[in-house]
Amino acid sequence: MVNGFSIPLGLQKKKLIMKKMNELRNWDNKTWLSSPTYIKSFNSFLLKHKKLSSNSKILDIGCGRGRIFGVLSSKIKLINKPVGIDPVLHKDIDNRIDFKKQDVFKFFSTNKDKFDLILIKQTLHFFGKDKRSKLIKICKERLKKNGMLIIFTLVTQDNEIPCFKLMKQKLDRGLKRDSKMLVSMRKLLKDSKIGKFKFKVLVTKRKYIEMLKQRYISCLVNLNKGQIINGIKEIKSLYKSKICFNDSLIFIKYIKKS
Repeated sequence: MVNGFSIPLGLQKKKLIMKKMNELRNWDNKTWLSSPTYIKSFNSFLLKHKKLSSNSKILDIGCGRGRIFGVLSSKIKLINKPVGIDPVLHKDIDNRIDFKKQDVFKFFSTNKDKFDLILIKQTLHFFGKDKRSKLIKICKERLKKNGMLIIFTLVTQDNEIPCFKLMKQKLDRGLKRDSKMLVSMRKLLKDSKIGKFKFKVLVTKRKYIEMLKQRYISCLVNLNKGQIINGIKEIKSLYKSKICFNDSLIFIKYIKKS
C-alpha cells in the first residue's frame, strides 16, 4: 500500500513498490498523454458523457500532473478547483487543481464533499482486489445525485500499443488481470455502461524508443537494462520511422440515480 495505491506484491516488497512508483514518475510526461491534442480530445469525450457547469465539483483519483482536469477547469470556468489525488508529487503539478499527495482513503475520511464527477483513469489496477472494492463503494457514496463515476483502463483485447516480444508478454498478462478486474467492477456498479475511448497516435520511432528507455508503461518497470536494449533492437526492425496506432481505453460509466 503506497499512499492509497496498492500493488498486489505483498507487504514484504514495500521497497520494491516505492521503487516502481518512482520509476513511473514520468509515465505521462512528454508523451501523447500530455499533449494538448490528447487532453482536448479526452475532455471533449468526458463532456459528452457528463454535463458540467461552473459550479460542478470534480475529483481525479490518480491525477498525475493534473493537466486533464486543469485544462477542463479553465474550459468550463470552475468556481471550485478540481481535486487531484496522486502518490507521486511531481515538480510541475497543474496549479489549476487542488493537488493532494495523500492516501485516498485518508482523503475520503477527512473530506466529506460530494462530487459531480469522479475520474479514475488507468489507476485502478494499482489497487489490490479488496481495496478496489472499498474504493468503488466509497466513490458511489460520494457522488451527488446524477453524479458520474467513470473508470478507464487499457483495452484488454486487440491492444495496439507497439511492443517488442517480452514487453508484449508482460502487457498481455496485465491485460488479462485487468479483464477480470473490469468484470468484478461491473458487478459492484449495477446499471453501469461500458464503452471505448480512442486516440490516434502518431509518434516518431526515435521518440518512442526514448519512451521505452524511460519505461513509460508499467509492464516495462521490471525489465532490466539488457532486456530493454534488446527490445529496442526489435522495435527498430519492426517499425518504420513513424509509428501510428490507436491508444484505446475501455471505460465503465456509472450514474448515481438517487
